[in-house]
Amino acid sequence: MRNAPFARARWIGLSGVVIALDQISKLCMLAHFHRMESLAITPFFNLFLVFNPGASFSLLADAGGWQKWFFIALALGVSLWLLMLLRQHAQERLFPAAISLVLGGALGNVIDRLRLDAVVDFLDFHLAGHHFPAFNVADSAISIGVALMLIHQFRHQETP
Repeated sequence: MRNAPFARARWIGLSGVVIALDQISKLCMLAHFHRMESLAITPFFNLFLVFNPGASFSLLADAGGWQKWFFIALALGVSLWLLMLLRQHAQERLFPAAISLVLGGALGNVIDRLRLDAVVDFLDFHLAGHHFPAFNVADSAISIGVALMLIHQFRHQETP
């Protein structure tokens, strides 16, 4: 455990990279696109600027404004819990990487809620006229982090 502070710093650094990439990508979109403006990149992918005041899949988007503070409090609470887990598992590899991705993504979206009252989404994938809800770098990091957590859980599952 001698290198625990270094290990924790490395994982916090990964969260910082996620936050930086997320915020830079959103700033670029805000600088070059207007709300609801779209640019086709491939036959299945567009850049499409939208603001989501809700959560995943626009959950509670029309709730009247209270959801902003609910989602901020939820994300900050989960972030504190993730920091405690990170402290306990900093010497591992897969699990703290997963935690760091989720942490960075959660905080990236909190920054949007505080600055803009909504999360900036812009990655729009579609197929045969069906669009997956737009998302962003923070959402991608959260999704990858959760997938890595599941992989970690399956690898370390105890058999009765």
